[in-house]
Amino acid sequence: MFEQEINNFINLWLCIILSLCYCYSIGQTKMIPVGTARLLCFLPVICLFLLVPLNLSTLHLGGTTAFFIAWLANFKLLLFAFGKGPLSPPSLPLPRFLAIACLPIKIQQNQTLNEQNGHQAITSNATKVLLFVLLLRIYDYSDRIHPTMMLVLYSFHVYVVLEMLLALVASMARALLGLDLEKQFDEPYLSTSLQDFWGRRWNIMVTNILRPTMYEPVRDTAACFIGRRWAPIPAVFGTFVVSGVMHELIFYYLGRVWPTWQIMRFFLLHGACLTAEIAVKKATDGMKWRLPRAVSTPLTVGFILFTGFWLFFPPLLRCRADERSLEEYAALGAFVKKITALTFSSFQIQGS
Repeated sequence: MFEQEINNFINLWLCIILSLCYCYSIGQTKMIPVGTARLLCFLPVICLFLLVPLNLSTLHLGGTTAFFIAWLANFKLLLFAFGKGPLSPPSLPLPRFLAIACLPIKIQQNQTLNEQNGHQAITSNATKVLLFVLLLRIYDYSDRIHPTMMLVLYSFHVYVVLEMLLALVASMARALLGLDLEKQFDEPYLSTSLQDFWGRRWNIMVTNILRPTMYEPVRDTAACFIGRRWAPIPAVFGTFVVSGVMHELIFYYLGRVWPTWQIMRFFLLHGACLTAEIAVKKATDGMKWRLPRAVSTPLTVGFILFTGFWLFFPPLLRCRADERSLEEYAALGAFVKKITALTFSSFQIQGS
């Protein structure tokens, strides 16, 4: 079962790479101009990328492919169709085009800074690996742990797994192409407001993709009707609507069950609260006051956790994400053990 999933994963990613090579060739030719004509050429690939995750059944391989390809790659292609985004530089070589399209990475700008960040990342990632191993051990006693505490553990699990996954991708990109991973998290547990959490600390890569694809077009359109000062408010809410739709799609890929729209309600709620926060800040622009960090951080993180327990995690548990994750870790361990045994046997035969 797991071996078949690995084979499907490899074949699908070969198909993804070939499709992106086609998009790259379209971008290099001057016969197809930027705009609607290029978008029409990309539409078959965009539709294919929406279908690709349906051919994977595991949480980790399927979820990663859905996030990287069905969401991020498609949004990058939409920007590329109109000559915008990270894929648009005309001098971008094919290997870097493929890497930037497929993965959450960016071109290195400051080698010294990246080396410093790399040393810091080693310590940070080692800590997260230890936390991950500790979480797996704690799950062995899940029947003795209060359900609310289990939800807290699941929150840490999601955060740690995403950080570890992106660290792995960053290492591969840095070694093969001299590219560095886009910053994904910036200590979200220190957020002092919803604007700080969603705009600067959590899922920064998605924020950077949604800004040119959704936020800026809506803001510019709204500015014609309500002025530049208040235009960010509908733009922010519209961005959360799109994010909610994409998260519902990702959760469908994970569970293959009809959505309950709890995820959508989660993002609509946070969109409404964030727009209210921005409106209050704009209305009280002349008042220089803010809550102390010792108060604002617990309030912000507490609100996010409470709404996450209420609306975000129930759909995740409905598709047995907790049980399936442990099953996949066990299957991966057995697969690695099998490959190691075969490799060791091959060396023994060659040695004899």
